[in-house]
Amino acid sequence: MDRMKIIKRRLSMSLRSARPVDDSLSELAEQMALDEPSASRDNEPVMERAMHPPASHSAPSFLRQYAGHLGRTALRREPGGGLERDRAYLSIVHENVKMGSDGESDHASGTSSDEVQSPVRVRMRNNHHRRISNEDINKRLSLPADIRLPEGYLEKFAMNSPPFDKPMSRRLRRASLSEIGFGKLETYIKLDKLGEGTYATVFKGRSKLTDNLVALKEIRLEHEEGAPCTAIREVSLLKDLKHANIVTLHDIIHTDKCLTLVFEYLEKDLKQYMDDCGNIMSVHNVKIFLFQLLRGLAYCHRRKVLHRDLKPQNLLINEKGELKLADFGLARAKSVPTKTYSNEVVTLWYRPPDVLLGSTEYFTSIDMWGVGCIFYEMITGRPLFPGSTVEDELHLIFRILGTPTEESWPAKKRVSAEDALRHSYFRSFGDQVQTLADTASIFSVKGIQLQKDPGKKSSMFPESDGAKPRAQSHNLSYNSTG
Repeated sequence: MDRMKIIKRRLSMSLRSARPVDDSLSELAEQMALDEPSASRDNEPVMERAMHPPASHSAPSFLRQYAGHLGRTALRREPGGGLERDRAYLSIVHENVKMGSDGESDHASGTSSDEVQSPVRVRMRNNHHRRISNEDINKRLSLPADIRLPEGYLEKFAMNSPPFDKPMSRRLRRASLSEIGFGKLETYIKLDKLGEGTYATVFKGRSKLTDNLVALKEIRLEHEEGAPCTAIREVSLLKDLKHANIVTLHDIIHTDKCLTLVFEYLEKDLKQYMDDCGNIMSVHNVKIFLFQLLRGLAYCHRRKVLHRDLKPQNLLINEKGELKLADFGLARAKSVPTKTYSNEVVTLWYRPPDVLLGSTEYFTSIDMWGVGCIFYEMITGRPLFPGSTVEDELHLIFRILGTPTEESWPAKKRVSAEDALRHSYFRSFGDQVQTLADTASIFSVKGIQLQKDPGKKSSMFPESDGAKPRAQSHNLSYNSTG
């Protein structure tokens, strides 16, 4: 081991010297060749000497071969008589490289010191440089296409980032996003206050990076308690849920006093939409909203995520008519090992009878009961089970559906969101809606658009034959209970 340390130290000093690299390597190889026989005779037992690798594989031999190769191929003579490197340079691969907490090396993330480490091998690496564009960085960091990068950022990113065919460490990714402006309060401008709840306040804002509207959900942090569990749960789930019918979490800003979640801005929720059209919706529009609700829910259920708080106030709608699931504060990943769940979930009017009776063992069926209640409310304009207490809610359910028996218990017969999407009710949309990519909108399918709802004089949506006009307000309501 002491002999190997001497070899590494000599090679490191040779690489750092001002002399030509091939001369240094040749001299080092000759010195090591003189030391090798005596060291082998003095230190190696007879059996180990018999198992010693051939001379052609020894370190001195390797260095001689490499020095010769360097002199033959790495240098070429220019017409003026000078020598030019043939687009090659030496790259040192270090031993015992420090690893970060994200599994990437500090060397790869650009955070290691400039001190030369102990090299264990030398290799040639191609030094072709490519011009980096905004599109390259957007793809590398998963940024929106309309983002405005700071001046001079392209050159700095090109110098610090690893080659595009190599993975990027989490540490370098976080540093790159921070330098662009993510994770900073000054990146966003507050406009209007949209609502306030127990733990949080929601503002309408504008991003300086894209000039787009955003929703800023400010969650107050208690000195002793820290962030509410609902906020932690919402962030942990939403950062991994990327779907056209699930609200997008753009950014997270953490300060000593509050935690700010930056969401995409949507004009209103389903409850406001129904109020704006006098609770009389076009049946065609009901079908489009129901399909989008089931599509987003099926995506969550495939990933073992239960929303557990479906209601019209938590379904946001933008001016295009795209419906998105929001407020994942009560959501839960079913894959998390646990025997039971809380029965204090889901707003009372949309809570299934098994949970009302105290059941703590439930699956995706807990969300499907709420889907049925919301479907009824869109069609009729009024809630299906508007109970004031748990007992009153159960009484309304049993009065309409009958008292359940062991054979007719509803949780056993509820359809899944995936199966509901393929129901004949949606056949008029065609087959293409069943094969849409997760991030594709239903309105990307030709011929699908909202109609004007009855009872209104004007609407932002295109008018369809036989539809009556309707007006729509632009107030947004984000659930801000934290």
